[in-house]
Amino acid sequence: MIIQSKRVWIAEQWVAAQIELKGHLIQAIWPYGTKPVDLDYDNKRILPGFIDTHCHGAFGFDTNEASSDGLRMWLKAAPKEGLTQVCPTTITQSEAILTKALENVAALAAENPEGARIAGVHFEGPYLNVAYKGAQPEPYIVKPNVAQFKSYQKAAKDLIKVITMAPEKDEGLELTRYLAKTGVAVNLGHSASTYNEALFAFANGASGLTHTYNAMTPFNHREPGLVGAALRLGCVYAEIISDGNHVSWPAINVLYKAKGKDHCVMITDALCAKGMAPGRYVFGGQAIDIRPNGGAYLADSNTLAGSTLSYNQGLRNLIENAGVDEVSAINSATINPARVLKIDDRFGKIQAHYEADLTVLDWDYTVLATFVKGKAVYTV
Repeated sequence: MIIQSKRVWIAEQWVAAQIELKGHLIQAIWPYGTKPVDLDYDNKRILPGFIDTHCHGAFGFDTNEASSDGLRMWLKAAPKEGLTQVCPTTITQSEAILTKALENVAALAAENPEGARIAGVHFEGPYLNVAYKGAQPEPYIVKPNVAQFKSYQKAAKDLIKVITMAPEKDEGLELTRYLAKTGVAVNLGHSASTYNEALFAFANGASGLTHTYNAMTPFNHREPGLVGAALRLGCVYAEIISDGNHVSWPAINVLYKAKGKDHCVMITDALCAKGMAPGRYVFGGQAIDIRPNGGAYLADSNTLAGSTLSYNQGLRNLIENAGVDEVSAINSATINPARVLKIDDRFGKIQAHYEADLTVLDWDYTVLATFVKGKAVYTV
């Protein structure tokens, strides 16, 4: 199959080009109009497939639920947002619930279900700091434990690719070093860490921050905190929720300017209520309210508990509302998350021999088509 557009995202610029797909791979890239084509998108934008490394669920499904049918439904629906890969994300709960959730994701991943790929699991908690717990259930927050994590990873069949943890709770940074050694990306989050504690966590293998600005020590000119680490440390990846509720547009712009084009990662942190009407839902065993602004809050409080953001809308927000430059915004939805997951040799670019995962956007950021493994899994 050959598809083409006058605006294909190649080498961080728009190029008039054809993309030849063969099986699950991009076979070759040709100048626009070179060969007869199967689909011509004219001047609509073709981008690498979007990758959300932090998302709890949607359409009534929550990762912790451990419902095979629910996860299957979510993966099938995700390409409507341009998503070609997701990392189902847990929330702190009992060991039994987390183990079952991990087993559910691993079992379905082995079936190669329709829709978006399962890129891995984002294990958010339970190794957090109660002082910055946010919506994480406090009774189940525990100290980092290598033996326990090994048990979780076994249940996941090695699919845990990202973890969120508080480094100041990791005695001797033992778990941090173990995770880095075994290829798990360590994100600092839900943490009261000082700047120096964060610095030494990164020196021992941590590589990123979870939903930057939220549930972490803020920036201060005398104690920069975790936000200061995000701004100061150029090699560190910084997640950002671009819904306008978690972080103001100017603060998002500042983060992208500090980090440059290669180290921001756009996430939704979306939960089971995404795609549902405003109202009351259950997340991590807790009641949450979805308000008209799309934000999710712990019931009867102003504590944010996630979002209902669609991924394509998040990209639009970065460019149109936060004023982030196009290269940095697109990278944060494509190649940067691929780097975090250590799959950037196969995903995140439109390039020969890369996986044929593509997202086609109209000018208003509506998703016109999503290709996974070389096949259109969603079209309008």
